[in-house]
Amino acid sequence: MNWSGLEGLLSGVNQYSTAFGRIWLSMVFVFRVLVFVVAAQRVWGDESKDFVCNTRQPGCTNICYDHIFPISHIRLWALQLIFVTCPSLMVMAHVKYREGKDKKYVEQHHGSHLYANPGKKRGGLWWTYLVSLVFKAGFDVAFLYILYRIYHGYDLPKLSKCSLEPCPNTVDCFISRPTEKKIFMLFMVVSSAVCILMCVLEMFYLIGKRISKLVRVRHENERLVFADQHELTTIAPPRSQYRRTDPTLTDSQLSLYKREKIKENTITTTL
Repeated sequence: MNWSGLEGLLSGVNQYSTAFGRIWLSMVFVFRVLVFVVAAQRVWGDESKDFVCNTRQPGCTNICYDHIFPISHIRLWALQLIFVTCPSLMVMAHVKYREGKDKKYVEQHHGSHLYANPGKKRGGLWWTYLVSLVFKAGFDVAFLYILYRIYHGYDLPKLSKCSLEPCPNTVDCFISRPTEKKIFMLFMVVSSAVCILMCVLEMFYLIGKRISKLVRVRHENERLVFADQHELTTIAPPRSQYRRTDPTLTDSQLSLYKREKIKENTITTTL
């Protein structure tokens, strides 16, 4: 399978992703696709050829192999990687749809744009991005559960017992390099769990950012409504200007008092 073509196709998702999304994409291609292509396929390449049971009964080894390995780890991981990376194409398809719609709008409205930035996660694109995260995390969880159910845990026993027909009795079967295969299987399981964590963190980040924006907009609207309902009036002058004159003052004293007030106001204005 041409994994480089898939990598080139999904590399464009980086420009529409958050920091968590970029980490997720790097982990998928570095710790999963690269390990799968370079090492895992070679480790599991001899699983059928070197599977040995201590019997010469025709067909017994094949039946026991099919019972112990209902589905190959390699094929299961290949399906998992395909299913996990496909939801990212939803985001790219939505962005391309916006770009095409904006192009038609520009042609019909003489240069006026419908979207300032078609890749901005607003409106329907925000929901598409969130749904893609749910699908990615859901597919990873589903495949981890399938692997656990099929092989009864994340372990590869060095010795397996088989008593299915046409085996004459209970026979011992051995797989090649069980320890090495177990290490690679645990590595793929842990990397899948980390990718699930990245998707969950990105979902919380997007939802938290949207809630904070809604709260901020609501607070701003409430502030504007309050300002409209309670228009500010001119600030009242200081109470000293309304100080009542002592009615007991004589004309000369009153004249002297007025001159002092004028002088105080002049000094205050100068300062």
